[in-house]
Amino acid sequence: MSLRVHRLGLADSSASHGPVVSLWRMGISFTALVVILDPALLAAERPSYGTLRYNEDWSFLRDPAQRAEFFDGTKYISFRTNGTWYLSFGGEARVKYERYDEPVFNQKPADEDGFLLQRYLLHADLHATPYFRVFGQLQSSLEEFRSGGPRPSDRDDLDLHQAFFDASLPWDAQDSVTLRAGRQEMAYGSQRLISVRESPNNRLAFDAVRVLAQFGEWRADGWAGQPVEIDRGIFDDQRIGETAFWGGYLTGPLHFIPGFNADLYYLGLSRQNAKFARGTADELRHSLGTRLFGKRWALDWNFEFVGQFGSFGDDGILAWTAASDTGWTFAGAPGKPRVFLRADIASGDRGGSNLGTFNPLFPRGTYFNEAALIGPQNLMDLQPGIELALAKSVRLTASCDLMWRESLDDGIYGVALNLQVPPGASRERYVGTFPSASLAWQAGRHLGLTLNYVAYLFGDFVKDSSPSQKNGNYVSAVATFRF
Repeated sequence: MSLRVHRLGLADSSASHGPVVSLWRMGISFTALVVILDPALLAAERPSYGTLRYNEDWSFLRDPAQRAEFFDGTKYISFRTNGTWYLSFGGEARVKYERYDEPVFNQKPADEDGFLLQRYLLHADLHATPYFRVFGQLQSSLEEFRSGGPRPSDRDDLDLHQAFFDASLPWDAQDSVTLRAGRQEMAYGSQRLISVRESPNNRLAFDAVRVLAQFGEWRADGWAGQPVEIDRGIFDDQRIGETAFWGGYLTGPLHFIPGFNADLYYLGLSRQNAKFARGTADELRHSLGTRLFGKRWALDWNFEFVGQFGSFGDDGILAWTAASDTGWTFAGAPGKPRVFLRADIASGDRGGSNLGTFNPLFPRGTYFNEAALIGPQNLMDLQPGIELALAKSVRLTASCDLMWRESLDDGIYGVALNLQVPPGASRERYVGTFPSASLAWQAGRHLGLTLNYVAYLFGDFVKDSSPSQKNGNYVSAVATFRF
């Protein structure tokens, strides 16, 4: 059995929550019931669900003989005998428990018993001929029990998360061009700069127009749009009018170097009243970058380099970053361990006529670890670690991240570019040590369970700048059901 994926896709009052909580409990009970009734479903060799659900292609279910799962009846509903018109449904229910045992940065105040996050996604994908499709997705994100109430990314009662159409023009069997317009998720490369922000409770979407092109083994995207802000009510999300985002992304293999692939991209960003440690002003930033990645024998690599220029009020912008993830897999050893070293450096501000703080644009919500305390600005870090397969569907990842400031004249920031600790109170460079571990179990195609632990052990810069800041621990447990 096989699953074809669209080639054009490039790879976040307790009483009112009662019905949703009940729905979640019913979903967990239903999942257990399905597993009990048909344990063979756990062993079925079928592709996993993707990060971008709109990339899934269920047209192979046109053949009734391929329908082997309970949910296959919802994945392909045909409207014509030739199968060119069909409707596909899918969804997700995720429950996440989080706890910080010491108040820290933007996570204040601490929660003695932790708090609960819920996320529900439901999408419909209508294919009207092979050349036109409409995709829509609802999102409901809820928060309960957090002291101080929900953070900005925690709650959105109900909203239209995605709604776009595709109009495709195929050139031949391998080449095509697609126009995609509407509200949509975007993710590119390693999601260091453009991400769906999977780990936070609300995923990120854009109101955008994109042109997606496939030429043999190479793919090219171009787009212009605006990010969508999160409003907590019902169907009240809207684009952020003060921010514009545009760019182009090219990716493909470099056959003259075995195992090598490359991304090349330009990203443009305009923001009104952008805030950095040096002040607030309008920002116009251009990013030129490349990513070199691949695998050869036991060695794998993922290197990314970005330079930025533009204007910040009356000042200029000169910023940069280099990020790497290099691993070696011992395929013959028990558990097939992969040892890795991640090393990153992102520029900070040094005063003068140019703003030097790197802007990661729209990065992963948990850039360095699940605690999500620090983002990739004005930072140097080394993160050695190991990944180990404890069983076929159980994977353990453990690492220790060591962080320093790149510039002593700039502070440290959160993932959303919020200033966590301002400069000026300390000339120390060391930010802290962050040991972490994650245990993930894919308990069948539909159900995934994850446990995360992070210790935050702050260095001299944080201690000198915020004497009341204490070291602490973060834990989370996540259960995700997808169909």
